[in-house]
Amino acid sequence: MKQFYIQLYSPHGLIRYENPEIGRDNDTGGQVKYLLELVEALSRKESVRKVDLFTRKITDKRVSPDYSKDIEVINDKARIVRIPCGGKTYRKKETLWNYMEEFVDNTIRFNNEQDDIPDIVHGHYADGGYIAVEISKFFEIKLISTGHSLGRKKKEHLLEEGMSEKRIEEVYNMENRINAEEAAIRNAELVITSTQHEIDQQYKGYEGFEQANFKVIPPGTNQDLFYPFYRQEMPSFDISIEQEQVLYKINREIDRFLFDSNKPLILSIGRPDARKNFSTIIEAYGNDEELKSMANLAIFAGVRKDISLMPEDEQNILTSLLLLMDKYDLYGKLAIPKKNDPMLEIPEIYRIAARKKGVFVNANPGENFGLTTVEAAACGLPVIASPYGGPKEILTKCENGKLVNVNSPEEIAKAIKEIITNNKTWETYSANGIKGVNKYYSWEAHTDTYLEEIKKINKTHQINIGRRLYDSKIYIISDLDGTLIDEEPQRELDEFTEWIEENKDRFAFGIATGRNKRLTLEAMGKHNLPDPDIVICSAGSKLYYTNDFLEDLGYNKNISYQWKREKIFDVMKHLPKLELQEEDAQSKFKLSYYVEDDFTSDDYAMIHKLLDDNKLKANVLLTDNKLLDFLPIRASKGNAIKYLAHKWKMPYNNFITAGNGGNDIDMLKGKARGIVVSNYSPELEFLKKSKGIYFAENPFSVGVLEGIKHYLDKG
Repeated sequence: MKQFYIQLYSPHGLIRYENPEIGRDNDTGGQVKYLLELVEALSRKESVRKVDLFTRKITDKRVSPDYSKDIEVINDKARIVRIPCGGKTYRKKETLWNYMEEFVDNTIRFNNEQDDIPDIVHGHYADGGYIAVEISKFFEIKLISTGHSLGRKKKEHLLEEGMSEKRIEEVYNMENRINAEEAAIRNAELVITSTQHEIDQQYKGYEGFEQANFKVIPPGTNQDLFYPFYRQEMPSFDISIEQEQVLYKINREIDRFLFDSNKPLILSIGRPDARKNFSTIIEAYGNDEELKSMANLAIFAGVRKDISLMPEDEQNILTSLLLLMDKYDLYGKLAIPKKNDPMLEIPEIYRIAARKKGVFVNANPGENFGLTTVEAAACGLPVIASPYGGPKEILTKCENGKLVNVNSPEEIAKAIKEIITNNKTWETYSANGIKGVNKYYSWEAHTDTYLEEIKKINKTHQINIGRRLYDSKIYIISDLDGTLIDEEPQRELDEFTEWIEENKDRFAFGIATGRNKRLTLEAMGKHNLPDPDIVICSAGSKLYYTNDFLEDLGYNKNISYQWKREKIFDVMKHLPKLELQEEDAQSKFKLSYYVEDDFTSDDYAMIHKLLDDNKLKANVLLTDNKLLDFLPIRASKGNAIKYLAHKWKMPYNNFITAGNGGNDIDMLKGKARGIVVSNYSPELEFLKKSKGIYFAENPFSVGVLEGIKHYLDKG
């Protein structure tokens, strides 16, 4: 039986297995709980060899030191792996987008160092999806995506609420989020959703919608925690001292708000979020004298210590709830406790409400799933929810409550009274919820379906580029024009290509060229070149892998340091003897000109002076006194090799580089072992005095192969 290694990604960072801080802030909602329970449930399956949850490593006095542990062991098959990126301090997930490539690079390094490549990667939310896409491309493995909540729909809601597009972008980095979601949908072999509503309402506006393979797999409920309220009364059931203390504490916490705690309890639980619609529940209760006389109301709106220290949106919501309590004079009838523990206390809260013959109200008008709805049902508490979204699907399957317009206080109040005043109705809904959750919403059912889908999409892979680069003993990187190839195809290149192909199990082969991607592809089609593992294009301003040109986005991030292309263009546009090259020669990290025949060393010096006067940093490359390129200060063939050495932990001495002209100098004179073919340009003459550079007796590919064999013979 095939056993799978699965990696899940959720990079925001505040994830731990022991005492998870569910509801601590907007980044620690139901998704954290979902992931922790999914990881544990998958690890119990025989067909899972290992499952790791990747998140961000945080070392910050404002949060627990637990989040700074590199690895947290859940059990013998499951771990939380924390990857450093974006510094040490805690950041909200919206501010992490500039550091995603760092997370990807460090994850690649982790996978190679542990010498264990996953069979499946699964991205959660947009940021986790971004990482999963890059890892799946790099290691050529299958990708699963779960969006949870998508940016396009969130942007619609924010615009409806009056927030400007500019402000949305500033706060939520929405363009990056939506682009990452599009990429995840487009590249995923499988897109897992919790409900059909999520597919129809969240995903339908995305470009990759029609081609995506969607599968509804509802999340499970931890039935060791969320079990029926009556179980504690059974003679054979024992609760721990810890549970007894929790039960006592929660009862006391609720009761201290209430004059008569024996009345049925109307309950709602969630983060202090406007979409939870807590104010409408209070209005439904506060406006109905009959309801106030027969029941109490408890709202658990996240965790708080001092409202004045909370984010502004949460302050506003909690303040409005307290003002409504005062408006309707609900003292002694409404409980708004300040905190709860999600692992132990929340299940007991549902069971307390169930024992009091109460009801749970989920007033979110369009929730994707509605985890609290399932949890309440599992504990035997009837539910009132919206006839739209995930709760509708849950109640339709389980037949455990009423669907009403949750924006109508009158309809909410009417439904509550119909349930709590009719014992037969209450008992039916309670029993149906318990049976329905056991049938449709268990982690056993979820993971069985999940693994069946993995078996369908998973196939045996050829060796992947990540594994190949990590395992290669030597990297051979050669310039293209004038080094490996001449203008017209040469039969001598066949010998070089055959030798590279015969030794692919030992060596990685790369091209480093001044050509852009299109022209490089053109050369590869014209000449009998070996399939490259690495392609350094545009004089070192682009780094790709394989002939599929998988872009290294981490390299882009690395070279963007102090790069001000538009400013350089403005400074150079009035300089004589320069003519801007065609659009095809330009790129985000390359500004290219032709120089006139009378261009001199004084003109070249003037360019450097202008850059210095304007405090601009750039690599300036002059080739054959005809072509002039401006690149980021960190971009060059040689710097690309330094980046590769760092990323793949390859000693410089294990690189063999070959060139023939001026723009190869930094690649040749570095710490790598260099080869200069016999048809070299005069500007390389000075390298004869350098150690570690071999001047071949032969030109072109014959000379490159001569140099390679020279170094291999030396050992």
